[in-house]
Amino acid sequence: MAKRDYYEILGVSRNASPEEIKKAYRKTAIKFHPDKNPDNPEAEDQFKEAAEAYEVLGDAEKRQRYDQFGHDGVRGGAGGFGGGGISIDDFFSQFGDIFGGSGSPFESFFGGGRSSRQRRGSNLRIKLKLSLDEIAHGVEKKIKVKRYSTCDACGGNGAKNGTALRTCPTCNGTGQIRKVVNTMLGQMVSTNTCPNCNGEGKLVDQRCENCNGEGRILNEEVITVKIPEGVGEGMQLSMSGKGNVPKRGGVPGDLLIVIEEKEDEELKRDGTNIVYDLHISFMDAALGTSVEVPTIDGKVKIKIDSGTQSGKILRLRGKGIQDINGYGKGDQLIHVNIWTPKNLTSEEKRTLESLRESPNFQPQPGKGDKSFFERMKEFF
Repeated sequence: MAKRDYYEILGVSRNASPEEIKKAYRKTAIKFHPDKNPDNPEAEDQFKEAAEAYEVLGDAEKRQRYDQFGHDGVRGGAGGFGGGGISIDDFFSQFGDIFGGSGSPFESFFGGGRSSRQRRGSNLRIKLKLSLDEIAHGVEKKIKVKRYSTCDACGGNGAKNGTALRTCPTCNGTGQIRKVVNTMLGQMVSTNTCPNCNGEGKLVDQRCENCNGEGRILNEEVITVKIPEGVGEGMQLSMSGKGNVPKRGGVPGDLLIVIEEKEDEELKRDGTNIVYDLHISFMDAALGTSVEVPTIDGKVKIKIDSGTQSGKILRLRGKGIQDINGYGKGDQLIHVNIWTPKNLTSEEKRTLESLRESPNFQPQPGKGDKSFFERMKEFF
């Protein structure tokens, strides 16, 4: 199979500068790196192809021969990336200057090599159910959490009585093993995690009996959580450092708190607004009255005007929930529903029959016939 043009592989022109070629290779290698494309043989082939192209175009002498004679001009000097047992790590060792050092570009881009990164414990996730009152006013909750915390007996290093750890003789405390491989391209250096200390750089001679050498123990801890007013269903709050401590030292993870809303028996939430269904009798709607309605701040008395129609929406401004981002409070919307009696006495029926034919008891065209959605538009 004919090889593709090296300039085409890196996506640069034939008069590209060395810096442009270097930048293009760096971008291509990151895009097709096997760590970013697991179990993708095609991506790995493209990664190797890009490495082969840069091995030629990144060298002034080889590039000149390639420009003059094509692939025949560099035969034997490149193209060995597809075989010979050379690993992906070997590629990055060969071209370490591209990525700011030895090793994977993902290490150099995000904080250096494996030994320079501080280990971090895992996060914990819990669900917290809150009532509408707690959501509306904010609340301080004490919750029990099982988490790995630092062992007091050894101070977290896993050694008996907290004694000093011994430097790993295999990697001299670096946590990494460098391996030199002689290839037709010259010496290539690969870096792997030290198998003796598992990358920690230190060894425990006598394990702490309290934590069995892990440097951490599983405890049940009571944590105080402050919930701000206005949180919502599915919202996630984070408490830094309240997750699990990693083995033998490092930074603890976070505690992630997922909010769940308990359904209220009377009041319903709609964003920052509170919705309440008010049921009144036909006589109260016709004659007008005053009624008490529940709010998130307690009961309040409201006036029902005479002639109030079923479906009318009353608004109590500022009686809703505080916006979590500080944009003010919502309102309470009261949906008026006319309750129709089902069981009437003979006398009540005769009274209503006498009123049936009265013009005041007949529907007025154009009045009170708006749909629910049309009434809602008047408010928004």
